[in-house]
Amino acid sequence: MDTSRQRTTTERLAGLFDAHHQRLFRLALRLSPDREEAHDLVQEAFLRAARQPASMPDGAEEAWLVRTLVNLCRDRYRRLGVRSRVHESLRREEETAHPEAAAVARATVRAALARLAPRRRAVIVLHELEGMPAREVARLLGIAEVTVRWHLLTARRELARVLLEDRR
Repeated sequence: MDTSRQRTTTERLAGLFDAHHQRLFRLALRLSPDREEAHDLVQEAFLRAARQPASMPDGAEEAWLVRTLVNLCRDRYRRLGVRSRVHESLRREEETAHPEAAAVARATVRAALARLAPRRRAVIVLHELEGMPAREVARLLGIAEVTVRWHLLTARRELARVLLEDRR
């Protein structure tokens, strides 16, 4: 991107921020549980605009920012919902299982995860334990979605192999 175009994009984003950040923050406050989360959501909406300024249609920037903010909130609720279901399931298992057995199982899984390559470990933890969709994992790690899926497949195989070896 040449310097004049970059300056124009920067000025456009600065103008959008000045014009819309207060309104977006008030919306985020209504959609999120606290001020910090609201600040984070507004910041992420503007970061997405900065990463892909061409995706914002001229004349409909505010609508694009609002839609992005609402989508970020929805994604957050989905992640929290998955996490809470996973945590509830784990809590129920721990209540019914013997505490020692649960501790051994957690330690075994942690040890198996530690044997994975760092990227595979990150992918499997974000996707399987945090409940993030592959697309979001790809975005966070800066890799292609197909690469995330490949890492998931490989990590699952490696974990199965490691866990089966440990049982012997």
